[in-house]
Amino acid sequence: MKVGILAIQGDFAPHARALARLGAETVPVRTAGELAALDALVLPGGESSAVLRGIARDGLDAPLRAFVASGRPVLGTCAGAILLARTVTGPAQPSFAALDIDVVRNAYGTQLDSFEADADPGGAYPGLRCVFIRAPRIARTGPAVSVLARVRGDAVLVREGAVWASTFHPELGADDRVLRDWLAT
Repeated sequence: MKVGILAIQGDFAPHARALARLGAETVPVRTAGELAALDALVLPGGESSAVLRGIARDGLDAPLRAFVASGRPVLGTCAGAILLARTVTGPAQPSFAALDIDVVRNAYGTQLDSFEADADPGGAYPGLRCVFIRAPRIARTGPAVSVLARVRGDAVLVREGAVWASTFHPELGADDRVLRDWLAT
C-alpha cells in the first residue's frame, strides 16, 4: 500500500516510521501531483493554522479535498482531525468537513498540559495507550460516525466510512492496532 503523508508541517516523519514498520510504502506529500498515485493519505498532527497556511500557499486545498472525497482511506491525527471535522471552534477555522464531528482546538490545554492515558474499557481498542499533545476534543459526533475509542468518556478515535480521525497520536505509541486497522480499511 502506498500511503501519502502531508509533509507541510508537523509530525509527518513519525507517521512514516510507524507505517513503514507495518509494511506500507510512505511518500511525503508536498505537491498536488504526489496525490495521484496514492492508496491512502495521512493528515498528521502539527499546528492546524500553520498547516492550513501551507495548504493555501502550495495550492493543495482543491486536490486534498478531492482526495478526501475519493473514498480512499484518510487518517487525520490531532491537527489532522481538526482539518477533517465538519465544525471547528476554539477558535473557528476552515476545514475539509469530511467527518460529521465538531472539534474544539487545544481543548485539553497548552503544550504543558499534554498527557498520556489508556482508552476506556468497552471500545474497539481496550488498553490502548493514547498520547495527547495539545489535543483537540471531539465535542459532537454525527449519527454515521462510529466512535472506536474513548478516553475519560470523550470520543478520541472516530470513523466515518474510510475517513478516520484521532485526537491522540497513534504513531507515537508502541501499540500499532489503530494504524494496522486503518491500513486495512
